[in-house]
Amino acid sequence: MSNKPDFEVFRGSSNYIASKELMNSVNVAIALKKPMLIKGEPGTGKTMLARAIADTLGKQLLVWGIKSTTKASEGLYVYDTVQRLYDSQFGGHDVSNIRHYIKLGKLGEAFVSDEQAVLLIDEIDKADLEFPNDLLWELDQMSFYIPETKETIHARHRPIVIITSNAEKELPDAFLRRCIFHYIAFPSPEAMSEIVRVHYADLDKKLIEKAMEIFYWIRSFDDLQKKPSTSELLDWLQALVIGGVEPSEIKEGSIPFTGVLLKKNQDIDSLLNQARDRRVVSGFFDAIRR
Repeated sequence: MSNKPDFEVFRGSSNYIASKELMNSVNVAIALKKPMLIKGEPGTGKTMLARAIADTLGKQLLVWGIKSTTKASEGLYVYDTVQRLYDSQFGGHDVSNIRHYIKLGKLGEAFVSDEQAVLLIDEIDKADLEFPNDLLWELDQMSFYIPETKETIHARHRPIVIITSNAEKELPDAFLRRCIFHYIAFPSPEAMSEIVRVHYADLDKKLIEKAMEIFYWIRSFDDLQKKPSTSELLDWLQALVIGGVEPSEIKEGSIPFTGVLLKKNQDIDSLLNQARDRRVVSGFFDAIRR
């Protein structure tokens, strides 16, 4: 019996740094033909994972972005009754063929795709509590029924389903049981250095080290409403380069382009207070040493 998997294996990519545990979870989900649920705070690469899988395996990526008003049925198909009514009154179209007014959603598109696709269901926790349960049958059976046309759509190829959640609300146990789960922890400084190098290979090493030191210092504040994430760090590094900022100019008491890292007034105030307290303590010990 061969130990070689009968599916394409995800091994990360040059543009996406994935841990061994994450790669294993992805490949287990593909092998077991189960949706993969990814959790983690914003900026940990949850959404980009689906793109990395699609690019690495050479597959089409379909993105279903979830909003608070999104209904599960919209991922299957939408029946455009408004357009049909308009055409019946003002157009010269044959409105008797309802199929002309059936538009497949992203899950429906994945089902009818001629080749296996990667389907990203992004931020599922933004929808109402019934949304995940409403998807269970379709994800299990890989089919759905369209009552308007009395036809059942069967998946030609089971898509690789990646579901992301920011943990804004708990997901139903029945839904969780059907998923392979992985939590992406925020990158360590060592892992973050690799990520930065992927995006800015020629950036000054001293600038990266100083920026990372300040970045993780800010993230250590317990009272931040929105901690800066990977995307903010990358934007900040770019701002520092554009602004011609030297590593020596980046200090806890004077941080250039603070608004690139922090997006809330309360967090900026917290940073200013922390920097002021540091200066007071530092001045106190300087006085003692003198």
